[in-house]
Amino acid sequence: MNVRTQAEIDKITAIRQDKIYKRLMDGDTNITFDDALDNDMILNMGPQHPATHGVLRVLLRLEGETILRCVPELGYLHRGYEKLAENVTYHEFIPHTDRLDYLSPMSNNTAIALAIENSLGIEASPRAQWIRVLVSEMARISSHLMAMGATCMDVGALTVLIWTFTEREKLYDIFELICGARFTTSYTRIGGVANDIDEKTIAMIRDWVAQFPAQLEKSEKLVHRNSIFIKRVAGIGVITPELAVQYGLTGPCLRGSGIPRDIRRDMPYLVYDQLDFDVITYPEGDCWSRYMVRIDEMRESIKIITQVLDQMPKGPVLANEPKKVLPRKNEIYTKMEELIHDFMLINFGAAPEPGETYTAIEAPKGELGFFIVSDGTGHPWKMKIRSPSASNLQALPHFVEGSMLSDVVACIGSIDPVMGEADK
Repeated sequence: MNVRTQAEIDKITAIRQDKIYKRLMDGDTNITFDDALDNDMILNMGPQHPATHGVLRVLLRLEGETILRCVPELGYLHRGYEKLAENVTYHEFIPHTDRLDYLSPMSNNTAIALAIENSLGIEASPRAQWIRVLVSEMARISSHLMAMGATCMDVGALTVLIWTFTEREKLYDIFELICGARFTTSYTRIGGVANDIDEKTIAMIRDWVAQFPAQLEKSEKLVHRNSIFIKRVAGIGVITPELAVQYGLTGPCLRGSGIPRDIRRDMPYLVYDQLDFDVITYPEGDCWSRYMVRIDEMRESIKIITQVLDQMPKGPVLANEPKKVLPRKNEIYTKMEELIHDFMLINFGAAPEPGETYTAIEAPKGELGFFIVSDGTGHPWKMKIRSPSASNLQALPHFVEGSMLSDVVACIGSIDPVMGEADK
């Protein structure tokens, strides 16, 4: 495979600059943009391209089919969520997180709820913490299934995408039973979750967990021994552990370079410190490694879900914090004090003490963090979202420069970005 090194790319660029400089010295004043590019081609991939996983624009400079330069351009889906957060209460911002990484809204809901509770200085009820772990791991599997199917589709294996979508539909049926919505869930609340999970739903989750490993293995058998698929992803988009850290990669993109960084283990939140699971790493740092990290993580998530179902305690799903947590409707309609608390929280919001907090979780795509600055009112003075898709896309030029044009889609698939959270 003809892959240019960075030194070769720099040499080609220097030679072309020398040619242009010589013509200038000879008095040639008719140098055009095409002369500067010589035989290069400028190609726009996206923002309306199915392989860019959303509205991502990738500006490429090519010599033949070899990529000399790559500039990813974000922002086509920008909705101003960080600014919008300054004008709504903390409770009102929860539904907006569904629209960040819209492949794992349950995980996003958990992240914002933890961030708000950290700012308020409260904790969710014990049962709610276990439920949050349960839905977050189901969201992780749903997201990784999409990554698996999309990566295979990007390099030509369409059947796997259909199979992974089938499993995701089963998960969406479970999400609908849990919270009444399949896609935009808005399930968490400050201090807990919107409603408890009944035994019928738990039985449905157990049934799905029992059959999922066989379905995953079926998809693996279809592509993991296919020489075309392996050649399209193995040895492509390589990044060393040192550069992965420098670029700020997190999640499977970082663990695919051999660095065992996982917030669930390194900075435990909720009840992850009570659960047994492995942090998956692969050392090669290529598209294959990043792909395989997600495959193996789905099996670890199944282990976590099984433990949660076996160990989840009984009890309320909302914390007993009257001035910070919305009371239940039956209490609002029957008790004057709860009615007053509801009126104050809905109209003015829960008010943290003035100060700054940063809270992060291990989302399916990496570190999802919320930096909240409170001025003592019921809405943030400032909110900054640390989205893993935006951070991971920084490394795209390193992945593709020197490779072939067809490798771009494999590299984007291995990053698994969602532009809803990259642009915010």
